[in-house]
Order: sequence, then structure tokens, then C-alpha cells
Amino acid sequence: MGKRTDNTLYLSDLDGTLLRSDQKLSAYTCAVINRLAAAGVHFSYATARSIDTAARVTKGIEVDIPVIVHNGAFIVDSVTRRALYSAKFTPEEERLIWGTFVSHGLYPLSYAVIEGRNRFSYLREKCSRAQWAFVLSRTSNAEDHRAREIFSPDEALEGDVYYFACIEGDEQTLRPVYEFLKEKFRCIFSRDIYTDAPWLEVLPKYASKASAAKILQEKLGCDRIVCFGDEVNDIPMFEIADEKYAVSGAAPELKSLATAVIGSNDEDAVAKWLAKKFQLLL
Repeated sequence: MGKRTDNTLYLSDLDGTLLRSDQKLSAYTCAVINRLAAAGVHFSYATARSIDTAARVTKGIEVDIPVIVHNGAFIVDSVTRRALYSAKFTPEEERLIWGTFVSHGLYPLSYAVIEGRNRFSYLREKCSRAQWAFVLSRTSNAEDHRAREIFSPDEALEGDVYYFACIEGDEQTLRPVYEFLKEKFRCIFSRDIYTDAPWLEVLPKYASKASAAKILQEKLGCDRIVCFGDEVNDIPMFEIADEKYAVSGAAPELKSLATAVIGSNDEDAVAKWLAKKFQLLL
């Protein structure tokens, strides 16, 4: 397959879409994406993950254009991991969000750039069981140095805060926080696809996979966007894409916006769609 003149940006979500249920990429998916990238096709991903965890689960693919992480709060150089674009809250917004959570007895994880490094802060004694399991999944990896245990709520808002995440076992506890904040910020209220725990994410109002996708499209000079997804956090991206494909296990809201529904993530649906599109024989 030689160099192509296709000038489309192909963007895929990771968890539940490009990744299989075991949070891994199949050899087939890696082969397809690497062939396309080598031929000059603009393929990237847009994920709720940080660049650290996204890079680990995508080691098999050679994406050499920027990637979208933290649901659009960052666009990152996939090679150097340097932030090319970032969103952040104002100090007033940080205090409002934090105070709203605390007033409901909740202590979210706060993500910030501190002394040039991406960190997330947590109060161990205030973590729910689900939230503590998430922290452990990050601190147990020797390559992940983002976790920052704090011992006072006053430390939670240090640095340039760009993202809050609260993982609770009780959806009714999170619901009032979501209802209060959703008009002021970009709030994503869903369930973790691996643990089924309720998960509330709060980002700056202008931060989304959609806004980041448009910035990346302009940066690369692409004419069109084709995207793939499975969850409600992919809705903004679907709304601005020229073509959008939902995997078979996707949320009903996403399927209703899709150009078509393809196979499941465990069947390499995205890679098979791309292979058919570009007539790859593997």
C-alpha cells in the first residue's frame, strides 16, 4: 500500500471501541493501523484516559500524529508526550466545583499540572471503594508517577487544575452534583465500563472531544472527520463528525447519532471497517 492522498482525520475512542474488553489491542488491529499510518493516513484516538495510561494500552500501534486525552482537555504529541493544547479552570471555578462535591460529602480526584507535570491528587481516607480501586490501578504501575496523595483538602487545588473525577458506588449521591454543575461546566455522568461504578467527570465548559477534534483537524489540514465510539462522552465528537460509527455495544444515545452501527470492539470492528475502506489485505 503506497502513500495515499486521503485527507480525512480518523478518530477512535479507546475503551469499549478500539480496545478489546481485556483493555488490549489485537494483533490484527495493530497491523491495520500501522499499515495505514505508514501510508500517511491520519489516524488518532480520542480518549478519557491520560496520555500515560493511553500510551501503555496502545503500545502496539504507531500513531505519529497528536492524540486527544482527558476527554478533550489535552491534545498531546504522541511521541514526546508534550501538551500541544490544554484547557484549565479558573481559580473561582476550581473552588466552586470542589465546594459543590464536598458539600455533598464527596471528595473527587483533582487533576492538575503541578511544576510542569501532570498529577492527580487524592485524599485516601475520603475515597470510596470504587475510587480507591481506581487509584490503586494507577499507583500499582511503576511507570505511572501521577498519583499524589494529599492530607488536607486545601492541597487539592494546587497547580493548574483541568479535570475532576468522582467515582462513587451510589449514583444518587452523585446526581445532585451533576445537576448543579452541568449548566456551568462540561459534565459527563456515566458508568465505568469495567466496574460499572457511577463516574462523574467535570471539565471546563469549552473542553470536549469535539472541540479538540476540530483543533486537531485544523492543525493537520484535514477536510473531514470520521470517528468511532461507544459511550456518551463520544456524543460531542459524533455531533461534529462527517461520518460516525458506533460499535454494537454502544450507548443507545450514540447509536441514534451514528452513520451506521458496526461490529463489537471484541471483533476488531474499527480495524475491519478501516481495512475494508482502504482495501487492505492482511
